[in-house]
Amino acid sequence: MDCMKGFHQNGVKPSSMKLLRRICHLGIYEYTRMPFQIKNAPAHFQRMMDTMFQEEILEGWMMVYIDDIIIFAETWEDNVQYIDRVLSKCTPINLKISQKKCNFGQQELLGLRDKVSGLSLAIDQNKLAAVLQSQYQQASKKCDLSLGLLATIETTSRALPT
Repeated sequence: MDCMKGFHQNGVKPSSMKLLRRICHLGIYEYTRMPFQIKNAPAHFQRMMDTMFQEEILEGWMMVYIDDIIIFAETWEDNVQYIDRVLSKCTPINLKISQKKCNFGQQELLGLRDKVSGLSLAIDQNKLAAVLQSQYQQASKKCDLSLGLLATIETTSRALPT
């Protein structure tokens, strides 16, 4: 499941609106919703989602990465029950889910870099092959980029439940 328009679903406190002002030739504008360009917007949205779905995450049948929700179930009946439970938490706070980006009952899926299948979590072999086949040894800049990618993979894999 994917939350529609991510951070834009979060409102901005009136006291913070003045900090998010944009000035252009047409005047001064203030954001009333969280814009994407704000440095802490992803962390703020992630914290909101983690807090909102804390119980489901701890029960081990759900993962949240910023605006993406992944639900694990052994049976279709459990899957429907979990989806209903998630949607019932989204409705009161008006958190909208993108129908076009939702996939239900998948046997496996590809995340940012992971292949999730049944009870296993593995690195997507296509992305791993791209890193291994790159010419990063030949140029310092390319090496730094590859190491940064590997550091990101390591960091995000620590955040996933085991």
